[in-house]
Amino acid sequence: MAPLVLRTVAETAAWVDSLRRSGRRLALVPTMGFLHEGHVSLMREGRRRADVVAASIFVNPTQFGPKEDLSRYPRDLEGDLAKCASAGVEAVFAPVPAEVYPPGYQTYVDVEQVSQGLCGARRPGHFRGVATVVTKLLCLFKPQLALFGEKDYQQLQVIRALERDLNLGVEIIGMPTVREADGLAMSSRNAYLSPEDRQRALALSRGLAAAQALCRSGTRETPALVAAVRRELEAAGLREDYVELVDATSLTPLPAVSPGQTARLLVAAFVGSTRLIDNQPIGG
Repeated sequence: MAPLVLRTVAETAAWVDSLRRSGRRLALVPTMGFLHEGHVSLMREGRRRADVVAASIFVNPTQFGPKEDLSRYPRDLEGDLAKCASAGVEAVFAPVPAEVYPPGYQTYVDVEQVSQGLCGARRPGHFRGVATVVTKLLCLFKPQLALFGEKDYQQLQVIRALERDLNLGVEIIGMPTVREADGLAMSSRNAYLSPEDRQRALALSRGLAAAQALCRSGTRETPALVAAVRRELEAAGLREDYVELVDATSLTPLPAVSPGQTARLLVAAFVGSTRLIDNQPIGG
């Protein structure tokens, strides 16, 4: 069955009120659309954990910088709705930007610490936009749980922090990155890649796997683990944005992976003009 498409805040609030009166448990999957199997896996997991799943499809302008790809970000609402239907989503919030940020809008959410460094340093204002739109969605839908992919790992930590700090009462669930058969992390921006660049992009996941193998063999110092990723990026001719080993929760840089510790190794690189990110747990 096709999901109900909600275009305004008012009709979404009315739908949510009706759902709450029925006592059913709601899972929310916020997205920017151009859905792939990673998004669909979140929706299926939401169905497993809740009675009803809702999704949002909204290319959020406040998380794009002035020279980023807002205008050309891939969009396919008809295809997205079909994927939502296949995953059992009951309602999709698909507003225009003016519905989310009407004239006179002036309130933003800034998560100060985990938004620093990594993508936060390279994309000023990005996480302010992410935190604002996610807060608005959580307040509008009032779900019992919301699901996000671990591919956007810093984003996930930002969302966990805002939910905790603002006492929103929503269980934030992070789900493992969904990958293509060859290891490439699924991303809507993969659509930008030429066939040649698509093969070169595998350097991100290969580099992370090489670092994991090195750590398992006993090398736990950050410079050596980071160098393993950089070798793969350089061999594929990719331009590094960052490669960093950080604490899995606070995202503070680590000099090494301590025994028994599970850290996170994150990478961002440009494949041609397309910026891709990936990450893996390491250690433990």
